[in-house]
Amino acid sequence: MEECISVFDMLKIGVGPSSSHTLGPWRAAERFLEELKNKEYTSNIVQVKVDLYGSLSLTGKGHATDLAVMLGLSGQDPEYIPIENIDLIIKNIEKNNEILLGNEIAIPFYFLQDIVFNKNFLPFHANGLTFTAFFENQTSYTSTFYSIGGGFVVKEERVNAKKKHQIKCAFPFPIQKASELLEYCKNENKSISKIVYENEKSMRSEEVINSELMRIWHTMLECMYIGCHSEGILPGGLNVRRRAFDIHQNLIGLANYSNPQEWLESIRKTEVKFRQILKWVSCFALAVNEVNAALGRVVTAPTNGSAGVIPAVLMYFLVIENHEADEKHIKQFLMVAGEIGSIFKKGATISAAMGGCQAEIGVSSAMAAGALCELMGGTPDQVLIAAEIAMEHHLGLTCDPIGGLVQVPCIERNTMGAIKAIHAAELALETDAKNAKVPLDKVIDTMWQTAKDMNSKYKETSEGGLAVAVNVSDC
Repeated sequence: MEECISVFDMLKIGVGPSSSHTLGPWRAAERFLEELKNKEYTSNIVQVKVDLYGSLSLTGKGHATDLAVMLGLSGQDPEYIPIENIDLIIKNIEKNNEILLGNEIAIPFYFLQDIVFNKNFLPFHANGLTFTAFFENQTSYTSTFYSIGGGFVVKEERVNAKKKHQIKCAFPFPIQKASELLEYCKNENKSISKIVYENEKSMRSEEVINSELMRIWHTMLECMYIGCHSEGILPGGLNVRRRAFDIHQNLIGLANYSNPQEWLESIRKTEVKFRQILKWVSCFALAVNEVNAALGRVVTAPTNGSAGVIPAVLMYFLVIENHEADEKHIKQFLMVAGEIGSIFKKGATISAAMGGCQAEIGVSSAMAAGALCELMGGTPDQVLIAAEIAMEHHLGLTCDPIGGLVQVPCIERNTMGAIKAIHAAELALETDAKNAKVPLDKVIDTMWQTAKDMNSKYKETSEGGLAVAVNVSDC
């Protein structure tokens, strides 16, 4: 049995534009620094070199992988770094040809030479990167990491060690498959969110669980707020215009508010016509992923590229479906979403470099669909049916970002994933579990098989699909 995967592993706060290509390499750099400190190697380092492989190399520039590595080596934390400091830190490194390693030791660093983009793939995973530290005595230390999606970072030897020495999950309700989760719900007569809550309580206090879930939500809410109030062109060279600002202005009119929470309440008071529901949901999703594309702070849910789906669907519930909803509903939604995401991670992948966009937008849509279904009164059976329906209609979705940027078609795909999630939840609520034909575990297995069969050109390499059909210079 694998290690426990917490809700807080699936919903992580970080910086855009990509969890696997930005947040993962950033965390890998932090771990490399920790290895150096543990071995007491930091005092006589004269150079650090970083080799990026596979998808990290092919789309690394567009995903800001090189910037993430430099920020990680500089000792910055993606969860807490002031976003406005990022540009200044990078410019200082490039201007001075020097990096403040771990925010403590200044060493020469020529980013055009010391970060190497290697197009070949390492055998273990499509997202590999190797750090090498060189010392005064002409020796060196090398460490390789793999960014496996959603900000998760592993070393191959650790994964192999787990296979040899199986680590049992300490949760009272260890879950590998959806069928196991459903069995717990029936035996304990509990909802999915209550089963998840019991698991989380085995790791941390109820106070911490509740405060951290709300911190995640407030980060999502602030992200939507910023996106709806920011206009202009996204960075990266595609000249993609932000659209959430205009859509938001057309929808909300002259409403008055001064902060994200007041904004949410203002939308709740707005009379929403049927046709506007689609626009509001799309606006929320666009807002998040425009912030993500601009290296803003988002919540990986389960990845950065799919970060807009879950907050958009939760906002739909709060401002359209149930105006009386409160913190209890928000925490319930996030726990169900996180658990569904963890089942996909255990049974398949949440990495577009391994599975295409079905692994990102598809999984996020399934997470949101299941969570919404529970809030709307769905049984555990119906929650899993909702997740299955959402993924079923994302199977085979490719990842072909134009210019290697998390912009086209990535941003719009979040709106589609959010709308499908809402529709899937509604369908599930009208479905008798006895009549459901495809269990969630089967669709997860199918997704993984589809991922393995998918041509590598369509797995976040920018070597196929829209990425080659559209001329970047024409954008």
